[in-house]
Amino acid sequence: MSIMRKSRTGRCRAAEFVAAPAKAPRRPWLALGGAVFLALGLGGCASTFADLPPQLGGLPAGTPERAAVAPAYPAVHDMPPPRPNTVLTPEEQKKAEAELAAIRARQQKQAAAQKSQPPQ
Repeated sequence: MSIMRKSRTGRCRAAEFVAAPAKAPRRPWLALGGAVFLALGLGGCASTFADLPPQLGGLPAGTPERAAVAPAYPAVHDMPPPRPNTVLTPEEQKKAEAELAAIRARQQKQAAAQKSQPPQ
């Protein structure tokens, strides 16, 4: 019998140990505070504050009026038409490279001339 008493006692103690956190006091003010915090956070995003006077957080005087019609969203998925430009031919590319080289040489000469002149 002593074995039976020990096992029953052990079970009761284990049940009391597991059930102890469930008996913790409830805190209704915590849930209420969370609900108020959530409501204020969501209410801060509302556009109704724009209609309030500036002293209460509304828009300041002199701000432009809202548009009567909301602007349309840009056409994100519309593809632009193909470009009318074509690729340069090898002769046109050589000509463009020669022009750029001439411009670079002229600018280097101007920079060297400005460095050689004493400051005034």
